[in-house]
Amino acid sequence: MAVSDQLKAKLPDVPNKPGVYIFRDRLGKVIYVGKASSLRRRLRTYFQPSRSQTWDRKFKALVDSIESFEFHVVHNEPEALLLEGKLIKEFKPRYNVSFRDDKRFLLLKVDPREDWPRFRFARIKKDDGARYFGPYVHATALRKTVTFMRKKYGVLTFGRGAPTERERKYTSFQVPARLSDCTTDQYRQRVEQACSFLEGQHKEYLGEIEREMQDAATAMEFEKAAELRDVLEGLQDTVSVKTRKFTRDLPNAIDVPTELDELRGVLGLPAPPRVIEGFDISHISGTHSVGSMVRFKNARPDKDNYRHFRIKTVEGVDDFASIREIVGRRYRRILDEGGALPDAVLIDGGKGQLDYARAALIQLGLPSLPVFGLAKEHEEIFLPDRADPVRLPDNSPALRLVRRIRDEAHRFAQKYHFQLRKQRIAESILDDFPGIGGKKKQLLLKTFGSVKRLRAATVEEIAAVHGFGGKTAVELRKFLDEHSPSAGDI
Repeated sequence: MAVSDQLKAKLPDVPNKPGVYIFRDRLGKVIYVGKASSLRRRLRTYFQPSRSQTWDRKFKALVDSIESFEFHVVHNEPEALLLEGKLIKEFKPRYNVSFRDDKRFLLLKVDPREDWPRFRFARIKKDDGARYFGPYVHATALRKTVTFMRKKYGVLTFGRGAPTERERKYTSFQVPARLSDCTTDQYRQRVEQACSFLEGQHKEYLGEIEREMQDAATAMEFEKAAELRDVLEGLQDTVSVKTRKFTRDLPNAIDVPTELDELRGVLGLPAPPRVIEGFDISHISGTHSVGSMVRFKNARPDKDNYRHFRIKTVEGVDDFASIREIVGRRYRRILDEGGALPDAVLIDGGKGQLDYARAALIQLGLPSLPVFGLAKEHEEIFLPDRADPVRLPDNSPALRLVRRIRDEAHRFAQKYHFQLRKQRIAESILDDFPGIGGKKKQLLLKTFGSVKRLRAATVEEIAAVHGFGGKTAVELRKFLDEHSPSAGDI
């Protein structure tokens, strides 16, 4: 069998998902790194001899040199872009020419040695004593974030030196005190706050913006609500993509049997846990709490069996009770439907979250179902019958596995949480139409699926909904036409 035929035989195992692929030559050296929105479709283009007549000399030389390939699945295309750049700079493959100088990514730079440090964009990270943040895939989102920082913290952006007369008068720099009244030490405190925000201490402010957005929508200030929505989404894009850390968990670095066997030993199981389910809770300042559950089979995401939950029985901020609720609901349903239980359950959290999850399992008559927790701060593993947590070395295969599961559960919970927030802002416009109570509102949304689809409905289609006469349908149609769709379609 020819080399190309051997490589083609591996294609059915490649998913139709975004990711990064690596080609190696017969000596095992990396010769090319690429990204794709669909790994399988992209890799197929390299192993179709019928198309070879259209290949240029460089492409043909690359294909002829390929001895093996590897791939790594990521969450989305921006992450693929980041990982591609990281790997190209690391391996320096001879067939890659882009990414070597980081020109595709923006960095944010601030030099603490300046009397009046300013936040500026950069393309290349230098060893010049400045602090760098990034790289950032979403340039537009980063610019919105810089604007937010200027207004929120009163920090200077772009330019150099002390604030100009225009900057001293500019209202964006007058929070929390007038820039002209600041000493350099006071200004440096503002810079430190902005740096903390960029380093991930941002949840409080995201919640603040969300509340302002909701208040604006309730007050029918739809343009303001839409503007705040854009700012929120920009901040979400900036802080989510740039903070994701890519480890060398490529297929050639992942040893599934080793990961599973080491985790078996840590958990004290009789066999490697081939099916693991991970749980996480997401909320901002206690609003719209949701839960997520992800399933991994043989150390790989099994996305067809992911589940999300709206928290139903818990009020306010109570991650412990929320974990107990969603774990109980998940495994009660499996028991009721006669489904298969996982080999182990991972909880995002420490001793408290673990105790509440185990209480839910005991209540269901599942005290022997293995459950463990991964605490965020020191990434320690907590076990039910052990007082002290287990600390694994950073390069531990088992720790790499549970990190992947924890990160995926967190991503899935945040994604669902953000979808719900956008949906509820959109639905709030119906609260301002007289004569529609909660039941009628839900009936409309159930019938049409969303406010966006309701806007496209005719008077006759609205009137066909149970409880809506012709007059109410006409008035609702008029109401929707008179109000800006910008907030309604959030």
